[in-house]
Amino acid sequence: MKWHHVQQNWPAFFEAILDKWREADETDLEEIDGDQRAFVAYIAGLTEQEPADAREEIREWLAGELPSDVVMDPRHDDHSIRLSSKFLPEGEDEYDDDARFGDDDAVPDDGD
Repeated sequence: MKWHHVQQNWPAFFEAILDKWREADETDLEEIDGDQRAFVAYIAGLTEQEPADAREEIREWLAGELPSDVVMDPRHDDHSIRLSSKFLPEGEDEYDDDARFGDDDAVPDDGD
């Protein structure tokens, strides 16, 4: 993942940050507010590392998966829907109703 994912969805990353750096504090993370330089400095101080080492540790952490809170964000969904258009036949709109594929909210027909 890229830092802009983190910055745009900063609060959604708190749990993942707290899992990785158990000494981190949520109040401190709120103050950092997605600022990459402030986060590097914070992690460097927290782990008693040089900023370059903290930056590398953060880079390795960024190589992981996006937290589910971010993946489920409507902005991410919209982006995914737009990308799906390359798999649709010409002339079909990716935002069209997909009723022909069934509706999860429909009441099942019990054969009456």
